[in-house]
Formats: sequence, structure tokens, C-alpha cells
Amino acid sequence: MTQNLTSPKNAKSSSNKASTAASTDTFASLDPRNGEVIAEYPVADEAAVGAAVERARVAARWWEAQGFRGRRDWLLEFKKAIASDATSLASVVAKETGKPFGDAFLEVMLAVEHLDWAAKNAKKVLRPRKVPAGVASFNQAATLEYKPLGVIGVIGPWNYPVYTPMGSIAYSLAAGNAVVFKPSELTPGVAKWLEDKWNSIAPTQPVFQVITGLGETGSALVRSGVDKVAFTGSGPTARKVMAVCAESLTPLVAECGGKDAMIVAADANIDEAVEFAAFGAFGNAGQTCAGVERIYVEEPVYREFLDKLTATVRRAKPGGDENSTYGPMTLPRQVDIVRSHIEDALKSGGKAVLGGLDSVQERIVEPVILTDVPETSAAVCEETFGPTVVVNKVRDLDEAVERANGTNYGLGASIFTRNKKKGRQLAERLRNGMVSVNSVLGFAAIASLPFGGIGESGFGRIHGADGLREFSRPKSVTVAKFSSPLKLMSLERPERDLKISRAMLQFMHGR
Repeated sequence: MTQNLTSPKNAKSSSNKASTAASTDTFASLDPRNGEVIAEYPVADEAAVGAAVERARVAARWWEAQGFRGRRDWLLEFKKAIASDATSLASVVAKETGKPFGDAFLEVMLAVEHLDWAAKNAKKVLRPRKVPAGVASFNQAATLEYKPLGVIGVIGPWNYPVYTPMGSIAYSLAAGNAVVFKPSELTPGVAKWLEDKWNSIAPTQPVFQVITGLGETGSALVRSGVDKVAFTGSGPTARKVMAVCAESLTPLVAECGGKDAMIVAADANIDEAVEFAAFGAFGNAGQTCAGVERIYVEEPVYREFLDKLTATVRRAKPGGDENSTYGPMTLPRQVDIVRSHIEDALKSGGKAVLGGLDSVQERIVEPVILTDVPETSAAVCEETFGPTVVVNKVRDLDEAVERANGTNYGLGASIFTRNKKKGRQLAERLRNGMVSVNSVLGFAAIASLPFGGIGESGFGRIHGADGLREFSRPKSVTVAKFSSPLKLMSLERPERDLKISRAMLQFMHGR
């Protein structure tokens, strides 16, 4: 997953000619298919970021006062405004990322589904509820409430510039918070489109604001006093964000990419597994944090799987038009990482059964399938984030699980087997946050399931009930219904009451 708090100098390189905050107050959004300027956007400095956060703080009070029903109605209007103009949004996504329109439209559809779920389920998940007080506090009425945090700072990625940040934006808003969103410098137009849609229904309430800029803008947002930061990006950048958050004890939810594995059992439907593997590994030019980067196939079906996958992927047509299977690399510097991983795999004894180093071009990377790659190679251990995949043979499923768990990442995984019970058992053994059995990315489309990982893949959750609670703070309230017959909370505690308490403790818990 790409970084989002790069320095202005590096951000200039990553957006191919974007201006820096030091030299001008604007930067260019570029079409990755040809490098042409799409539009210029302002670089929000520290003062501008601070002003946005202050506006959001005022708006947050109005937003919280709307209550669950009021926020639901507003968010469903927001959803309707997006869905009714989805073709326009998908066109902006396609232009700024280079992905085919169909892929962009699918992304918009998924984002709308999550917005709908968050709006409709926030009350059920977050409403005040009575909880048992227990025997020792039987005179108390105990209630658990979930309160909005206030203002959430969202720092989004470029690979899925609607779907991914919406997992933080929608659930933050539904939980009663205002949002200040800093998109990637590669996809500012997508974010501004969303902000314009919000303003079309609530022009006087800046509950959802967008600030554009480069690395310094993101840093300013983290330091601006927001009540929580939702960050999507690389592990190294997440560590920098955490360090800044630590200065003010600002909580953080971080999604930092993955090196997701697919396991193919000997009893799998090979044709189905091949179809999903091709999509998971090469869809969106491999620029998917929970996409397929490693495949472990049991020995009896290894050759059949590899041959069929190679034949399928060979038909892929990367390029920059609507007939393309996938588009160019959105982030220019990612090309060098992809090249280095292929080179390392080949130098360490791996074989390219499709493509190779010559597949890496200036903007387009042709499909690459590698096999017999050592588990210590960068192509296996590090996130490649490109249209390449490693397919390695394993003796059995135990070895497959061991290898799948062999990296520091722990985002998602997929398992293919006709035995669903075995699939669930294997899923339990995988060290990650999400698993799909007999599909790829099945968890990403289900709004009620939390999304997130462990280890180098980050922490915290978006989506589902856990995603709503991620942007809330639990508040515990007790109300004494009557005076306790035992005066234990007293400076003049009667010996009789302490004696009774000791007997109660022994009777209830000491036997």
C-alpha cells in the first residue's frame, strides 16, 4: 500500500510532476495513462487545515444533535446523490487512477453499499443499552452508551479512492462525527467530487470536508487536534503517523497493506480457483492491498492449476483504454518496486512462466507469473503491489498454512477446497484478519463484516459494527436504584458488612 504522508519532494516524484508546497500553492492531478494534467488543486497549509478542523468541530455539534434518525436520513440522501450520479464518479476514478471504467464503477457500487449499511445500522449498534450490574452491585442500574469522538481525520489511498476511504468516512459520519478527508495527491478529484455531492444536500453544514495537498498537508491534519486519525498507506508511513499521534495521544486506525496468500487444495474446483486467482492477482493492475500476491498449490494439482492460470492470464490485455483488462501503474515509482521484486525472484532461483523483467515498461506492467520462488525472496516477503503473482508448490495443506503465515503481514487470504468444513478449519489457522473460502475478496463486499489486519497490515477495523464502534467512545453510566444494604464504599465501613462480604465472596467465587 502506498504512502500518503510523503514529503513534498517525494510527492512531486510520485505524481510525476506535481508541484511542491514550497514552490507553489497548487499541485497537478495527472492522468497515469499519458501523464497529462487533469486539473490543479490547492495545497492546504497548516492554517488551512486548522481552519477546516475548526469548522468541522462546530459542525460536529450540529451533526450529533441530529440523532441517529436524523443522521440516517442525511446519509441516505448522500447515498442517493452518489448513486444517481455514479457514472460521473466512476469516470473521475478511471481518469485519475487509470483503471478501466467497469472496475471504477464496481468500486463506486461497493462504496455505496457500505454507506447504506452504516447509515441504517448505526442506531442498532451504538444505541444506549442496559447491561447486567452483577450481584455485588445489584442496587445499580448500568448503562453502556457510545458517543461520537468529534472530528475524524481521514487520510486515504489512491488505489481505491472511493471504496477504501468510504470505509472510514461513512462509518465515522454514521457514528456522529464530522470528517476532514485528505485524499492521496494522485486522486484529489475523486475526493472533491464527493465533497461537492455532500454540499449539494447540506451546503451550510461542513460535516464532511476535503483538504487537498501533499505530504505536509497530511502531517498538518494529524497534528491539527482531530479526535482520531484513520490512515491507509504503507507500514513505514504508518509508523511516522503513529509517532505524530503519540505527541497528543491521538488514537489511530491503520490499514497498511498485505501480502495475501491463496491456498489451493487438491480437491479444489481448479477452474474456479484459476478464475478467482487471475482476478485477485491482476485486477486493478495488482494494486489491491488484499489482492492475491502468493499462491500455494498442493502438489497433485499444481501443474494443472499453473497451466490453466498461465493460459488465462496470457489473454489479459493491459493498457489505457476501455478494452484493457487493467490499466497502468497509478503510482509511477511503484514500477521500480515491481521490477526489483521480479529481479530478486529470478536471481534467487525462481522461474518466470509468464512474462519477466521485460514485462515492466514505463507505465504498463505486463502480467508476470513466477514459480519456485524461495520464501525468503522479496517477491514472497514484501508487498509488490503490481500485476505479478508467485505460484509455489506445497506437499500438503499444513505446509501451505505454514508458508501463508510466514510473512509479517496479516490482512486477508483465500482458500479453495470442495470441503467447506476443511476450508473453515484452515481459515482458523491463518494468522490474519479476513479469509474467503472459495472466493477472493468475498469479505470486502459484505458491509457487516469488519475489514482490517494484524502485524505489518495494521490495526483497528473499518466496516461492520466494529467499524462503527471504531469511531465512537464507550461511556459507562450507573444510577443507584436504592441504597446498598452493605456500606462498603464508606470511610466508616462496619465490620459486620465486611464480614458478610467475605462470606459472600467465598460462597460465590471461592468454592
